[in-house]
Amino acid sequence: MSNHAPGSSLPVSGLIGYCRAGFEKELAAEIDDIAADAGLIGYLRALPDTGYVVYETFEPVPLAALGEATDWRRPVFARQLLPWFGRVEGLPERDRATPIVAAVKASGQRFSGVVLETPDTDVAKQQSGFCRRFAEPLSRELEKASALRTSRTGLPILHVLFTDAATAWLAAEMPGQASPWVMGVPRLRMPSNAPSRSTLKLAEAFATLLSDEERESLLRAGQRAVDLGAAPGGWTWQLVNRGLRVIAIDNGPLRDNVMATEMVEHIRADGFTWRPPRPVDWMVCDMVEQPSRIASLMAEWIATGKCRRTIFNLKLPMKRRLEAVEQCRTLIQKRLHSVGPYELRIKQLYHDREEVTAYLALKK
Repeated sequence: MSNHAPGSSLPVSGLIGYCRAGFEKELAAEIDDIAADAGLIGYLRALPDTGYVVYETFEPVPLAALGEATDWRRPVFARQLLPWFGRVEGLPERDRATPIVAAVKASGQRFSGVVLETPDTDVAKQQSGFCRRFAEPLSRELEKASALRTSRTGLPILHVLFTDAATAWLAAEMPGQASPWVMGVPRLRMPSNAPSRSTLKLAEAFATLLSDEERESLLRAGQRAVDLGAAPGGWTWQLVNRGLRVIAIDNGPLRDNVMATEMVEHIRADGFTWRPPRPVDWMVCDMVEQPSRIASLMAEWIATGKCRRTIFNLKLPMKRRLEAVEQCRTLIQKRLHSVGPYELRIKQLYHDREEVTAYLALKK
């Protein structure tokens, strides 16, 4: 019996990442570094405003050789990161299934499921209706060709990314390595009584930056939290809705329905200078300020034990976005290197725009 995981010998042609349209350059730079660390030799395809980036190797490599390079959590600007093994072009309008099935069959790999996707752009999403209609017929044809075995656990999941009506990229999702959401986008509903849409950003941060086990163990009713820059209360509402008691720091007003919960203490103060009288479990921050200043403040709270963990937003400059993120990493590292090992996770969320969201905590 083989000791290799199912799919580990699949010959792949590189990496494909999905991102917010307009951030292809930043994701390309990150994928280039990831490929170099994995010892890959190839080149990048990154066109502006397409919502995806491709790294193509000069020669196919076994999937196992990529190691941690396929972990979608590593690049800040990737909503999804997958090893791709096929590109099918010139798809006929009346029979797209046959050439796709043939390409999957030629890979020699069986899959346990299939996901049809498009990049998150207005042009590409015109294919979304087709994807919904095409999913079942394509699955049937893959099953007939013995390329799809939905009863088999541990096999990769097949992703078919339609970048236009006639082009499909074929990629393999390995268990635990990829974003669990179609197109890398969590489908969150706006609560009817939330004070602002920013509440979805914190909800997505909890879903994306924390594992299921961490959400259960680290985010519990009865905990105490601080929200810096709280008005009008979107992030405070999200915390209160999870049963946390919140000190909301902002010179501006909070919505009446947030204060009516009786779980919020509103203090009109400067978020950069105010400190809690005793340590809290969580501190969250969505203040509009230079990212370096926010990063330094977050590191200070963690270093001095004012909070155990924090989730915060970094508003990026239009130019030098990736450099700004790296500057923030460096500032945090310098402040915490003598305090102890720490965990820093940064992602551009679906509900972020010219910004990224981060989680920071000391490791136990």
